[in-house]
Amino acid sequence: MEEETRLLPPDREGLAEAARLLAEGRLVAFPTETVYGLGGDARNDRAVAAIFDAKGRPRFNPLIVHLPSLEAARKIAVFDATAERLASAFWPGPLTLVLPVRPEAGLSPLVTAGLDTVAVRVPAHPVARALLEAFGGPLAGPSANPSGKVSPTRPAHVLSGLSGRIAAVVDGGDCAVGVESTIVGLAEGPVLLRPGGIPAEAIEACLGGPLPTGGHAEKPSAPGQLASHYAPSARVRLGADTPKQGEVWLGFGHDALEADLNLSPTGDLVEAAANLFHYLREADALAGEGGAIAVSPIPEKGLGRAINDRLRRAAAPRPAA
Repeated sequence: MEEETRLLPPDREGLAEAARLLAEGRLVAFPTETVYGLGGDARNDRAVAAIFDAKGRPRFNPLIVHLPSLEAARKIAVFDATAERLASAFWPGPLTLVLPVRPEAGLSPLVTAGLDTVAVRVPAHPVARALLEAFGGPLAGPSANPSGKVSPTRPAHVLSGLSGRIAAVVDGGDCAVGVESTIVGLAEGPVLLRPGGIPAEAIEACLGGPLPTGGHAEKPSAPGQLASHYAPSARVRLGADTPKQGEVWLGFGHDALEADLNLSPTGDLVEAAANLFHYLREADALAGEGGAIAVSPIPEKGLGRAINDRLRRAAAPRPAA
């Protein structure tokens, strides 16, 4: 049964209404600096199950828990010295840490997918932080889109995928970073589980050493590890210097100024990351049913690693229906 999905302003009244809906166990999408998250009370089994239902998300894929502060995160996860160092350096911000979950955390087991670890982060977006303070509890918050589809960076993106399936969207405008948070696992030593909004190089500088990369898991230990993910309906071809007949060209840099869409004409990876999901949606619409998208090469450095990670998953073979 569909429900009316309301668009709430990011003022005191709108945030109070969003907090009230969350306290009732309903779902509210909210802005973060990375993408819009689909919020539900992380302690409420029915609310977390509703997140999976609204997204059509595989039940074995764990969720990130959003918290207002490091102090709040310490109440649900065990922080060692390395975790404390990373949290102090990058929180609030687009870094998720996968840590041992405290037995007394009170989280729904659906949040952790039955694992003994939990993914936690403290977002930097002022609207997200105000909502977390108004709600007063941990919010499970995967990206606010149907599972496997392009992540939302604007309220309209959320509504296009989830209208009628969630209670509300808090309108925080466009997301500044545009790709999801970097995920670092710390349960058995630092490992990069997902490139994201903080370049791996910055984390390595903080750690004072290399950050190994974790593989894609059939049973993920953190969100965003499925091989096929962030996928438009159109086929995606990577490393394309020029498009083939009938392809929509998603370009990057000076060499692709004639592209249908250009992630950054100046070759700015920060601009490209912010535009990625929005332009993938636009390219998908231009391609139409049965169409294809050709994507220019993106440098494998800094935020380019996160962009390429998302593009490779968008281009991966789709799982059978």
